[in-house]
This record gives sequence, structure tokens and C-alpha cells, in this order.
Amino acid sequence: MEWRPVALNQLLPGDHRARVVWRYVDALDLSPLYAKIQAVVGGAGRDAVDPKILMALWMFATIEGISSARQLDRLCERDLAYMWICGGVGVNYHLLSDFRTAHGEFLAHLLTDTISTLMHQGLVTLELVAQDGMRVRANAGSSSFRRKKTLDKCREEARQQVRKLREESDNEANQDISNARREAARNRAAREREERIEKALEELAQLQGQKEKRKKGSGKRARCSTTDPEARNMKMGDGGFRPGYNVQFATDGKARVIVGVDVTQSGSDRGQMSSMHEEICERYEKTPDNYAVDCGFASKDDITTLEKRNSKVIAPIYGEKEFRKNGKDPHARQRWDSDEMFAFRQRMASEEAKELYKQRPSVAEFPNAECRNRGLHQFRVRGLEKVRTVTLWYALTFNFMRMLNLGCIG
Repeated sequence: MEWRPVALNQLLPGDHRARVVWRYVDALDLSPLYAKIQAVVGGAGRDAVDPKILMALWMFATIEGISSARQLDRLCERDLAYMWICGGVGVNYHLLSDFRTAHGEFLAHLLTDTISTLMHQGLVTLELVAQDGMRVRANAGSSSFRRKKTLDKCREEARQQVRKLREESDNEANQDISNARREAARNRAAREREERIEKALEELAQLQGQKEKRKKGSGKRARCSTTDPEARNMKMGDGGFRPGYNVQFATDGKARVIVGVDVTQSGSDRGQMSSMHEEICERYEKTPDNYAVDCGFASKDDITTLEKRNSKVIAPIYGEKEFRKNGKDPHARQRWDSDEMFAFRQRMASEEAKELYKQRPSVAEFPNAECRNRGLHQFRVRGLEKVRTVTLWYALTFNFMRMLNLGCIG
């Protein structure tokens, strides 16, 4: 047994990926994150953990498929790479969890800045953009969905529980610190449950309206989750129905990097193309030349909208098999077609358009597969805003790895 003086920096290999992540994060402009720190020199408060450390931790964790703040907290105490990133600075799971979901706007700007830089370098051209969606499990179970009558009953029970705990807290004097903390946790849990049920009732009213528009009388059967009120029951890849969100990625055809991110509550891809296309045009002040999607996106309204914006839609014609089965030409003008829809039909008859569409799977489905491999099977957070923020982490990490492969990062 012997004592050896060692340093973390000596133990971590010089070509370790954690060092590459740190150099990348170190080069980012994190001033918006520093501006939010309230504990500053000359003021009150405990020293804040450098956002650079937290940013690097979550990027490296996402690369390795770590999505749990508690697991990341444990790794920071025993795994060399995570200990090296921390550099002796202590973190805890609560801090890690809060940081991951608190900066959605900053992450969206970071995505825009990254793609803009790649466009300036000529690596991203937007000549071909492909969009695809995937359903990701929400942090809620199917049994948490309730109809209005049951939600009203749950709300009343939650209110009674909050009042009961408040009265117990007022009556119990001289509590020690441990009991006070337990009581505070119980009160917080009861309040949060009441808030979730209130949110579920709000979401239920919207869902009922949507169902009534599709089929009169179906609104009464609408249900909403008390665990994650913004989640929706969706058909998953295995054919089963479970609570989830619809994650949408738009990918550049040349560099294969994600240029657009969205998360919706719709179980279908239909109607998702126009909003994503508009976001890309606004973000980068450039209209994609060609926009490739699968048949699930190709609605007449969206195709007409994109064609009017001077983007050529590349997609299969909806119902093409039925047209051919009935002896009709799917590329001929139909009575309900707009001029833009007819132009789309004519284009998809050409060999050039068919060759472009063959590129769609390798472009659009590539980031979906990579994010799945890094653990994007089920969200650990609840609520649409937090889910969208976590999705941005996956998109930024995917782009980082792509830039590393393209030689943009040393």
C-alpha cells in the first residue's frame, strides 16, 4: 500500500471525449446564463456553480445516454470523466435537474447560432431539408387518464388534503428540523398535485373542443392525465397506445445536422410541416429549396402553403395506390387541387423528384435513430415546455457529434 500524488487532469487521457466536450462548451457564449446568476461578488448568497460545468456535464451525459439527474449526480462522485468536468466543484441532482429544464430559450438560440455558423462555412445549404417525427413516451401512465367527473372529484380531494396538511402544520409547534422538512415536502407534494389536476381540467376543456370538431358527441369521452396533463395518448411504433409527445426534427440534407426542433401534442404528423417550415425560414432567413417528407405529412393545405413560399415539396402522393388500383393517374389534376398542389403532382412524376425522395430516409430518420440510441425512449420530465427543452438538448448533442465527424471541432 502506498500514497501517490495524482491529478485528475493526468488520469484522464488527452484524447478523451470529455475534453472535446469541454473545449466546445468553453468556446460558447454563455453570457445569458451568467446574467441569471444572482449570487455575485459583494452580494449575499452561496457561490453559484459555473454554468459551463453544468452545460458540459449534460452534453457529455446525453452523449453517453444518461438522462437521469440522480444517475448523473452519482457519476460525478465516482466516474473519472464526470469528476474531471466538475473539477472539484460539488453538484447535486436537484441543481442538475433544474438546470436541464430552465434554459429552453437559450438552447433554441444556441441551435440557431450553430446552424448559422455552419451555413456561413458552406456546410449547411438548406438545398434539401427533410422532416420526420417520432412518438416518445411521456412521464405518465395510461391509468392516470381521467374524465371530467373523476377529475372534479380528484380536485376536491386534493383541496381537502392541502387544507388538512396546512391545519396540521399550524397546530404542530416546536418541530425539529427533520420533521419540518418532511412536512414541507408533504405540503409541496399536495400543492403540486392540486395544480396538476387544475391543469388537467384546463387541458380537458381544450381536448373536448377538438374532439367535438372531429365528431359531434365525442367530447364527453375525452380524458386527461393527472400526472402530465399536457401528454396525449398516441399510437407508438409497436402499435400500442400510450401517453406521449410527438417529437419533430428537420434535418439538412448536406451536413445531416438538425436545423429545426418542435414537440407537439398531436398523435399524427399531418399538419406539422407548415409550422416547422415557417420556423426554419424565420430562424435562418432562407427558404429551403426542396422539402422532403413522408406520406403522413403530405396534406393539401401544407403542400399549398410550402409551394407558395417557393419550396418544392418532395413526398409521395397521398392515396397513390388507390388511384392506380382504380385505373387513374395520381399525377393528373384533381378537381379539389390548388394550382400549387397540381404542380406538386406533376413534379413527383419526374425522375429527379423520385431520386431526391430516395435521400429522405438517410436524412430525416438518421437523427431519430441516433437520439433513440442515446436514450430518447421516454421523457423524465413533465409538461410540454420542459419536454421541448430536453428535446433541444438531444438536438444540440446530435449536432455536436455531427460537427465532430465533419471536422468542425478539433
